[in-house]
Amino acid sequence: MSSPKHLPRAGRPSPAAARALRDRAQRAVRSSSPPTTIIAVSAGGDAIDERKGRAVIDLALRMGESMLSTGASASDVTATVLRMVDAYGLRSCHVDIAFTSITVSYHRGVEHDPMTVMRIVKVRTADYTRLEKLHDLVREITRGLLGVDEARSRLDEVIRAPHPYRRWLVTGSLAALAAGVAALFGAGVIMMLISAVATALIDRSQRWLAHRGISAFFSQAVGAAIPTVFAVLLYALQSHGVSVPSGLSPSLVVVSGIVVLLSGMSVVGAAQDAIDGYYLTAAARTFEVVTLTVGIVVGITVTLAAAQHAGVTMHLSTSAPLSGNRVVLLVASIVIAAAFSLSAYTGLRATGVAAGVGGMAWLLYSFAVDLHLGMPSASAVAALAIGVLSQVLSRQLRIPALALSSAGIIPLVPGFTVYRGLFELVQRPDSLGTGLSTLLSAAGIGLGLAAGVSMGTFLARPILHELDRGQQRALQRARADARE
Repeated sequence: MSSPKHLPRAGRPSPAAARALRDRAQRAVRSSSPPTTIIAVSAGGDAIDERKGRAVIDLALRMGESMLSTGASASDVTATVLRMVDAYGLRSCHVDIAFTSITVSYHRGVEHDPMTVMRIVKVRTADYTRLEKLHDLVREITRGLLGVDEARSRLDEVIRAPHPYRRWLVTGSLAALAAGVAALFGAGVIMMLISAVATALIDRSQRWLAHRGISAFFSQAVGAAIPTVFAVLLYALQSHGVSVPSGLSPSLVVVSGIVVLLSGMSVVGAAQDAIDGYYLTAAARTFEVVTLTVGIVVGITVTLAAAQHAGVTMHLSTSAPLSGNRVVLLVASIVIAAAFSLSAYTGLRATGVAAGVGGMAWLLYSFAVDLHLGMPSASAVAALAIGVLSQVLSRQLRIPALALSSAGIIPLVPGFTVYRGLFELVQRPDSLGTGLSTLLSAAGIGLGLAAGVSMGTFLARPILHELDRGQQRALQRARADARE
């Protein structure tokens, strides 16, 4: 007689029915598609001989180093290097960028040793003309028009080519940039001239120090001391009853010089790298901003202490309201964008377009501020339009998109806000909350600008696709008319 435990209970399904229910539940829960983000797997050897592999890796590494040195972002460099090595048949490559270095590794399968090479990025300076030539070279490579040896020769020509402008023109453009910044804060003509002269001296002194191997921290301190000396002299003249034109603000001389020294592009670059997922590079950029700004604060503090020892007691104001004249603000933003483009070695035609983009960006920013969106949100709105417009104009006019977007946002970057936050932390330890709040505001503006440009670049892709299709249709119609 069977044991009672082997008898089926009332209402209990049979084992076969239970297994069928479990299978249905598993099919309803478990996914049958591959992972959304494919984990990189080794592709093995690419049937590329060792000599060619080494030549391609060396070319890719030098290309990536050159792009980083001339102002390209980490994501742009990574994508460009991967496209280039893929054009030569190397599909098992990895690229790693850590702010001051770039590493390219080629995995050749389990039977061969990998090729891994690293180069240190020693120089970082904006040179958009050279960067555009590098992009043109990469386009020819990806189209299969150049061999490795010819591409290496062309790369050497681009790297060794002289700058399009002499250094005195770059110094003059930075002086014009300082004058435009002073105009943003309501300065008069004489104040603008003083700011321009101080900034020209800053540029020449920093170049002299750089040629002698002085670190950027001390170079920033010396650069910040120069406009502070101008401010102390103006204050001393006023305090001794010397007649000076009205509207000369000693603090405004320092403000314009500081904004040129720390324009805030590093803040935007750090935010851009963080958005793109390059967190190590973003952290390094952020620490660079902090270090250079501390150097500025040290230069100002030491100069003020020396002035006080000489009997001139002066206190700088970290409050600088913008001009109330909208026309002046618009013209100043156009001048700032054009001056920055020239200082970054942008071509004349691209400089003119960049000036227009900078003016449009300021109009959008002012409109957004009038709608009470707040500075970070207003900056993001303006940067979004800049991102879309830069991509479209770059394709149509054959000028660097990075040059347009950088020049467009330069009047909006939070350079002075970063300086003011750190100055409050150093000079006013009792107002820790105020300084941190100012720095968070600068970070929000930087994130807004970076996010806006990134989203604008993404939204421009469908527009560029339609433009390409339109050009192809026009070309086909022209060919059909020629045959007829």
